[in-house]
Amino acid sequence: MEKTMALFGLVITIFWFALYVYVPILPSYVAHLGASLKMVGLVVGSYGLVQLLLRIPLGLWSDGIGRRKGFIVLGMVLALISGLLMGLWPSVGTMLVGRSLAGAAAATWVAFTVLFSSSFPSEDAPKAMGLAMFYSSLGQLLATFSGGYIAEFYGWQAPFILGAVCGLAGMMLSFRLRETQQVKEKRVKVSQLLAVGRERELLIVSGLAVLVQYMTFATMHGFTPIYAERLGASPPELSLLTFWSTLPMAVGALANSWGIVSRLGRKRVVVIGFVLGALAAGAVPFVQTLPLLYITQAIGSLGRGIVFPAVMGMSIQTVSQEKRATAMGFFQAIYSLGMFGGPIIAGIISDVSGLTGGFVSTGVIGLLGSWCALKLLPQEGIQTGQALHQMGVEGKQ
Repeated sequence: MEKTMALFGLVITIFWFALYVYVPILPSYVAHLGASLKMVGLVVGSYGLVQLLLRIPLGLWSDGIGRRKGFIVLGMVLALISGLLMGLWPSVGTMLVGRSLAGAAAATWVAFTVLFSSSFPSEDAPKAMGLAMFYSSLGQLLATFSGGYIAEFYGWQAPFILGAVCGLAGMMLSFRLRETQQVKEKRVKVSQLLAVGRERELLIVSGLAVLVQYMTFATMHGFTPIYAERLGASPPELSLLTFWSTLPMAVGALANSWGIVSRLGRKRVVVIGFVLGALAAGAVPFVQTLPLLYITQAIGSLGRGIVFPAVMGMSIQTVSQEKRATAMGFFQAIYSLGMFGGPIIAGIISDVSGLTGGFVSTGVIGLLGSWCALKLLPQEGIQTGQALHQMGVEGKQ
């Protein structure tokens, strides 16, 4: 069991390393290729748009056949192809296509999370998601810390090529994963799977996740690197910026896996996390030195890091095993709206009113998230009627 979980953790880490090793330089590189801020936002946002389109179908498909492993292998293959495309044929157009393929790869995260959580009891779903998010954050942390340095010493295209190499390595390792879900003799009907998407609890936490991803992709993966470059940041300093934008997120995810956040009360933690993210985003345009910019990003990262695994775990906590990929697919598809809309809306606002307007408006989004969490989440998370709901779902199968 421990060896299996260690292997899975390594596969998750490599997967996200492959997709994020070039992220520190991506917005600046696309801008250097001649793109406007709106086009930069479109390239960054295409990653989320493709996930929005694919995650629900992938979840339905995975639940329909009762399999997860094949989708994980597919994700690695797509990471390999996208890295090669952007690394070998760089242009604004190929960056758009390549990042879209990376979004298709990331859409398979549905299968990763469901297969990973299947080894845990249903009541430990938030802890499982916290651990999975820790591995994903670790991959992103290592990737974003090294990506800028790799670009500095080996050229702008090198991180993309390395991402492709990691996609190949991850593909080979993913073949060794064990499929724990078996095809059932009596399959769940598509209508039953689609009904999962109408669950009030799922819609609430998915909506909160949209706002978290909006903040993340409008700042950390969007326009904060461009602002840092205007302060004189070099590619290695862009990596350091993203490092401090990722490390606290990993710490927050690990805290969820230990159950610390749930013991403190998820509602309280989610509200505080949104406030931290809002303050960090709104403070960016008023910061004039890189060290202070690192501090703002660390604060915002910690806030997002404690919010996201909490709401992600809630999304499947009351859902039976055979419907979890569908529930996770709905959750991840809906939060992809933030990944897509965040950089595009912030890019449009920034083109009109400058980067200051983009960051301040993102801070407002964070405050909106804290207000929604305060009004919509029960004190200890969405758990009302959990046991009865679980019994009812399983009894109908």
